Amino acid sequence: MPGWAWAIIIVIIVVGIWVGLYFFGKRMQKKQEAQQEQIQAAAQQASLLIIDKKRMKLKEANLPKIVMDQVPKRLRGSKVPIVKAKVGPQVMSFICDEQIFDEIPVKREVKARISGIYIVGVKNIRGGDVNTKQAKPSLRARLMRKQKELQAEVDKDSKKGKSSKKNSSGSISANANTNKKNK
Repeated sequence: MPGWAWAIIIVIIVVGIWVGLYFFGKRMQKKQEAQQEQIQAAAQQASLLIIDKKRMKLKEANLPKIVMDQVPKRLRGSKVPIVKAKVGPQVMSFICDEQIFDEIPVKREVKARISGIYIVGVKNIRGGDVNTKQAKPSLRARLMRKQKELQAEVDKDSKKGKSSKKNSSGSISANANTNKKNK
């Protein structure tokens, strides 16, 4: 068989797999949207005192036996965000939504939207935002801000005509000195 025939067969197989994954992904997305609607419909407000939060394996999370029986065996070893909170007089372990896990404060009381043992949303009990402290800017952000400040300074100086030109020895050239004298 010639090489171009093999290439056509491989392209057909790859396109077939791609189309199959496309339709499979759309079906899974519809299922996930339906599950999210059910979770949102069953969610209710509760006041929680957050004791601890961490990512841990499901089998180590001290969840109820009925929950562990419903989880597929291959997923029991996967790490999930777990929040240990006090609801009234009872201490419980909750599974948290991945998007809000970092927003949950530790050792503070919050109003949470929970659906069973799943935390869907969180807000501060005293009103306002959950995280009151500002995050420290990253090194890249600080360097970019410094670069913009320096660039603005250079642009301002160049507009005024105060740009100093240096020659290879590092001293200020005669053009810069004459510019200063003319002003």
